Amino acid sequence: MDRQQLLRRLDKAWTAFNEAYAGLSQTRLIDPGVTSDWSVKDILAHVSWWEAEALKHLPLILAGDRPPRYATAYGGIDAFNAQMTELKRGLSLAAVLSELEDTHRRLVAYLETVPETCFSTETRFRRRLRLDTYSHYPLHGSAIRAWREQSSR
Repeated sequence: MDRQQLLRRLDKAWTAFNEAYAGLSQTRLIDPGVTSDWSVKDILAHVSWWEAEALKHLPLILAGDRPPRYATAYGGIDAFNAQMTELKRGLSLAAVLSELEDTHRRLVAYLETVPETCFSTETRFRRRLRLDTYSHYPLHGSAIRAWREQSSR
């Protein structure tokens, strides 16, 4: 895989994720119950903070360092997600949508600058990128689609 192939994969997954909630009213975007008590807005914030984590940790990985383990730093990924959920829950829908778009734009811009070798083989860099982005979006896009389908019955 080269950079352009990876960026196309990322864009395809991103587009599908965005289509999962396209057309929902503002009221529906903040209704809880999509995944546990999370609303679509909460899921959008979640996806955004994981892209932000990618932006924070990919440069460390590229430099040969290892990011801190979530188990050590936060008590695990679930604890990190819970902490971030509480931190982001008070944001307005407009703020979450703006942050989502801005973070994604910054991530794509960053990926345009890293060496091509980061994409050619399965490296720690590519694994982290995959986990935080194009394999992450479908999990939440599917949950939103299932919720929409269930609520339309």
